[in-house]
Amino acid sequence: MPSNSKLKTQNSKLLLYKFIATAFGSGYSPVAPGTAGAAVGVLMLWGLSEVWPGQFSGGWPQAQWLLVAILVFFFLGVKASQKLEPEWGHDPSRITVDELVGVWVAMLGVPVNWLNLLLAFGLFRLFDIWKPLGIRKLERLPSGWGVMMDDVAAGVVAAVILHLFLVLKLES
Repeated sequence: MPSNSKLKTQNSKLLLYKFIATAFGSGYSPVAPGTAGAAVGVLMLWGLSEVWPGQFSGGWPQAQWLLVAILVFFFLGVKASQKLEPEWGHDPSRITVDELVGVWVAMLGVPVNWLNLLLAFGLFRLFDIWKPLGIRKLERLPSGWGVMMDDVAAGVVAAVILHLFLVLKLES
């Protein structure tokens, strides 16, 4: 039988995995937890852009900070999903860190303002729910990889469309 201190450590780690997997608790939303997770991602980007406006002004030189955050939360999401799969099953709706990362991918290289955030949010959610272009097949990847990769792919499609929109908007 494990010692009391070992159980406390295991329980603390499990709580941390749940906090990460649910994108800071948004996965417990009784209505549309995926949308709630994406909304947390939007609010976090907006908040960060208010604190460090130069780092979120758009363009690829500034995108390095967001890319680091995407990579960190991607791998944390994979690990947390893997750890929670025995308890929660594969890709339960409570896991929303994938939506948080997906909306960040959609905003990569895009200036952070409310119009762009709303466009990224809407496009990302559309492609996350619809899952065109083989995105659905990514869900079949094992364990946490499938949980995260379909949302990254939906974010990439949303980013391409958002960038095209911004280019066309600048040209007109």
